[in-house]
Amino acid sequence: MSDLDEIDRKILHELSADGRQSNLALADRVGLSPSACLRRVAALEKRGVITGYRAVLDPVKTGIGFLAYVTVGLNLHTKEAQRAFERAMEAAPEVRECHNITGVVEYLLRVEVADLSSYKHFHNEVLGTLPQVNSITSYVVMGSPKDERA
Repeated sequence: MSDLDEIDRKILHELSADGRQSNLALADRVGLSPSACLRRVAALEKRGVITGYRAVLDPVKTGIGFLAYVTVGLNLHTKEAQRAFERAMEAAPEVRECHNITGVVEYLLRVEVADLSSYKHFHNEVLGTLPQVNSITSYVVMGSPKDERA
C-alpha cells in the first residue's frame, strides 16, 4: 500500500465503513469533486486495491446462531494433503473462512451454522471424515464486541 496517497487512504477508509454511500457523499467526505472522486475509485478498482463490495448480514436473522473458530492440524505435511483439505473446505458451506497459518496447527477456520447440533454434524461428518485431519480444536464464540469484517 506504499503507492497509495492520503486521499486514496481516506477513500478506502470511507468505503470500508459504508460501501453503499453515494459518490457525492464520498467526494464530500474526502474533499474531492465528484468527478475526481469517481476517477479515484475507478482507479483503485482497476488496480485491484478494491476487490469487491459486500452486504453485511445479520447472522441471527439469516439463521446463523452458532459461530466457532476451529484449528485443524494435518497428519501429512505435503502439498497434496493441503490441497485436498483446502478443496474439502471450499466445498463446505459451513466454512466461511479458511486460513493456512503458522504454528502448531496448519489451518484456522471460521465456521458458521444454525446451532450446536449443526456444528456437531459438521465436526463429525465433514472434518472428522477427512483422512488428512489429525487434530481439531473448537473455540465457540460467545460474543463479538468488535468485528470489522465486511
